[in-house]
Amino acid sequence: MTIHALTGGEGPPLLLLHGHPQTHAIWHRVAPTLAQRFTLVLADLRGYGDSCKPAGDADHGNYAKRVMARDMLRLMLALGHDRFAVLAHDRGARVAHRLAADHPEAVSRLALLDIAPTLAMYEQTSETFARAYWHWFFLIQPAPLPERLIEADPAAYLRDVMGRRSAGLAPFDPRALAEYARCLALPGAAHGLCEDYRAAAGIDLAHDRADRDAGRRLPMPLLALWGEQGVVHRCFKPLDEWRRVAADVRGQPLPCGHYIPEEAPEALLAHVLPFLSEPSEDR
Repeated sequence: MTIHALTGGEGPPLLLLHGHPQTHAIWHRVAPTLAQRFTLVLADLRGYGDSCKPAGDADHGNYAKRVMARDMLRLMLALGHDRFAVLAHDRGARVAHRLAADHPEAVSRLALLDIAPTLAMYEQTSETFARAYWHWFFLIQPAPLPERLIEADPAAYLRDVMGRRSAGLAPFDPRALAEYARCLALPGAAHGLCEDYRAAAGIDLAHDRADRDAGRRLPMPLLALWGEQGVVHRCFKPLDEWRRVAADVRGQPLPCGHYIPEEAPEALLAHVLPFLSEPSEDR
């Protein structure tokens, strides 16, 4: 398995994980500042960007967040980081949640952007949520239907998904959009993206329910930030939901929509820098 990542900066290690349908390029507006304080690892999730895109299997386990989290742990260990903080958006934040749940000894602090826990979002799905997050239910349809439709015009899919959010396409640097479009057009990218969502609607829920039934909670400090103009703010209570699964939770909405690192980089930095700079207890 090959995971594509960029590294840079100086200081304690910080893993940055992107969301759908993007790549590590989402961090381009905040990475220069973060790199002044942290050693950054900007990774592409399996199935996304320039990382490997394995075929899915019957239970979609190749894209279970448990497996995607293991990718990131192995990456960090290979780079010499056995304990690190994580800043993650959207799909990457779901991977980060599982990474922290399965490997709490490795994750010192966790900052998650514009999500509530996957299990909570599926169990509380409403008509409003389903209409706004239509892609959740499109992408989980059996292969190859969604793959074929995405592959017919990857750039159009990208524009439609990202442009229908609250801010439209205005917040995005054209160079970042071009990079997202390039990567979505790569062979296997549409399939990897769909398998990520198929796993989230099946095997990932089983893993999350097992954690809930066992009473397992995340022990490390968790910062949840979300856009006050977005669907998560409108349909869920993120702090309440994260407090069901983690012991130390703080957070608030930011004045933006879903794509926080690109829509509100200064607001994001104002919250994550103090949080990530707090001393963490050794485990």
